[in-house]
Amino acid sequence: MATNPVLLRIENLSLSFGGVGALVDINLDILDKEILAIIGPNGAGKTALLNCINGFYKPQKGEIYYQGRKITRLRPNRLAGLGIARTFQNIELYTGLSTQDNIMAARHVLMKQNFITGSLYFGWALQEEINHRRTAEEIIDFLEIAPIRKKVVGLLPYGLRKRVELARALALEPKVLLLDEPMAGMNLEEKEDIARFILDVFEGQGDTYPDTPVLRDGIGCIILVEHDMGVVMDIADRIVVLNFGRKIAEGTPAEISSNPEVISAYLGKGK
Repeated sequence: MATNPVLLRIENLSLSFGGVGALVDINLDILDKEILAIIGPNGAGKTALLNCINGFYKPQKGEIYYQGRKITRLRPNRLAGLGIARTFQNIELYTGLSTQDNIMAARHVLMKQNFITGSLYFGWALQEEINHRRTAEEIIDFLEIAPIRKKVVGLLPYGLRKRVELARALALEPKVLLLDEPMAGMNLEEKEDIARFILDVFEGQGDTYPDTPVLRDGIGCIILVEHDMGVVMDIADRIVVLNFGRKIAEGTPAEISSNPEVISAYLGKGK
């Protein structure tokens, strides 16, 4: 059976704060076309790992490779340009802007025109703006948030703000999508919606959105940090378990659910 190529590789990654090890010698291959879930108790290092991948934290030891290229110490904006996008555990939106404007802000990384042509706003700059707005509208349609497209996000309910943050991440047209507890604080219906969106965007929608590559073709891989074990077991292809900054287990949902060490370190604590 053929194995998917490695899209993202983490080698001997270690990160500490004031002598406390947040991550200790993490080795991990993330494959193309897989949803990888990272689970573990609070403080296990899950968000710290995502922060290292997208450049928010600089590890003291180890390397991260994306498509064979070393990206360990690149700035977050450079990584976004390479196709690595994320959502946050605590919502990070422009609360004074509309849903549409938040999504367009993410498209800024992909814009080619400079500030001079943009200020004149004709020709290439105008056409580029039209194209980016068309993509933003297709993402709005995909995530079923058209009724709130003009509403200020700071006034929206929590569940809808989470959906807007996912829309902004998709607007970067990522090949790697990092999701940090995308369903935290949601009710059952909202969780079901987000899980459906994650699976649909991962698989791609084909001719439904022919002009928006991220919706048409899907995403290379999704790395999901989530505490809801029901969701993790349903949608993840593979699971990595962290505890006290160390990787203690890795495998399929069936393998992880029957692992005594995982049950003791994580599931047994009711997380």
